[in-house]
Amino acid sequence: MLQATLICLVNAALVLAQSRQRISLNSFSSFNTQNLAGTSFLLPRADILSVSVALCSGNLGSSTTRFFVTNASTTDDPGPEGGTDVFELTMENGLGVFQGVFTDGGILAVDNEDNEDLSFQIGASDNGPLHETLDALPLFGDTTANQALLFSPPFDPPSISDPTYPNYTLPIPGLDAPSAPSTSPNFTLVVAETSASTPLTSLQQTACRFSSQRSSGSVVNESLWLRDSDGWRTQWILNGLTSQTNYTAYVIQDSVKLSGPIYFTTKTAAFNCPLVAFLPYCPRISYAIPLSTPQTGSDLAIYDSTNLPSDISKPLIGYLGNFTTSLTTFACGRDYYSPLKSCADCQREYQNWLCTISFPRCGETSTSSSRKRQDGAAQDVFVSPALASQESGAEPRNPNFPAFSSSYELLLPCLETCFATDRACPAFLGFGCPDTNYNAAVSYGVGYIDGVDSDMQGEGMTGTAQDRYGNVWCNSGGTNPL
Repeated sequence: MLQATLICLVNAALVLAQSRQRISLNSFSSFNTQNLAGTSFLLPRADILSVSVALCSGNLGSSTTRFFVTNASTTDDPGPEGGTDVFELTMENGLGVFQGVFTDGGILAVDNEDNEDLSFQIGASDNGPLHETLDALPLFGDTTANQALLFSPPFDPPSISDPTYPNYTLPIPGLDAPSAPSTSPNFTLVVAETSASTPLTSLQQTACRFSSQRSSGSVVNESLWLRDSDGWRTQWILNGLTSQTNYTAYVIQDSVKLSGPIYFTTKTAAFNCPLVAFLPYCPRISYAIPLSTPQTGSDLAIYDSTNLPSDISKPLIGYLGNFTTSLTTFACGRDYYSPLKSCADCQREYQNWLCTISFPRCGETSTSSSRKRQDGAAQDVFVSPALASQESGAEPRNPNFPAFSSSYELLLPCLETCFATDRACPAFLGFGCPDTNYNAAVSYGVGYIDGVDSDMQGEGMTGTAQDRYGNVWCNSGGTNPL
């Protein structure tokens, strides 16, 4: 009798083991609790294995299903009763990750006592978690009344190698954009109104949950762009948005990683400055400028290097060339004017400053608030952006721009773009910035990023030119928000 019972137990264990689906290494699989072949899965072998579970349905806090993992050799499913080497995945915002030694493989079990209808994914990797919430955020470019320009998190930073003496040659930026990398992450943009009945921030914060969401607006351009030294980004231009509306944006990477949220607001219907982007000589410039709307004959009604008036682009490229020529009269690479900065650093900072002041940025008064540092403590106070009213037909800040046909608000450059150039360049060039105690605020936004005395870096009213909530206080020429 005992022998028969033992045989039954062995057979039951074999049936249970055979019913477990195997999770492949460095891949993920999708499931639903209502059609599982079994309640547990075999995990692959790895010296260090990252096991991740992402919930693909429901809202934050709505799921009662639990997930348990063990690396012990056992025929029993790990579960709430615990046991040796049994661990529960802590689900935070719809994502749970466990990392441990699985030299003999392991088991992941699903505990669904409430018979919940739940879609989920399981991933297993020996190179870090497959499912992830990225620290790097998408980047907000700018908006018009019905358009938005947004960027993915950066990837593939460029290799910056400064020239050396005696062949210290600085390339002069021109009309040719760098070649895009042959491979890149697969980014997907998801945008929705912040005030929607089910806002994006209330969903499980996982890539698979957002992959089924319908996005607002229509993407009329998606392309790779090397914006700055952080690396390449996917750039999106959206049409069909609603004026004066708050939006929330996320980016999905390779179907398993999620970045966001960031927030932005479209301009009012009266805002008539078009967007500019795709300028190889000014790669960070991607915002609204005071020019008449371009006649492109397509949905992509923006300015780029192909339709920007040559009266604007040619002088700017000439200024960059002349500055570079003057700069290299110094024995760059042989003699040193600074222990920290080189001629290449000087050229890069000057290029950013020149592009920022050469392309006036249209802004609009906002009622948003920001974080202000005061006496070492953070306080919620309203901080007005550095806007200057420009009357219709007034002489533009850049004389190469034609007079704009209507009144608008100019978002002044951040003073720090000037200071960065002053610090990076040799004194013989005679580059200087206005004094903060006198007339600097006439031409620049003062005190937003650094202190008014410019000696407290990052300790200004907001500490940054823009934030993830769509607040933009001064024109930084494209510097990433903190």
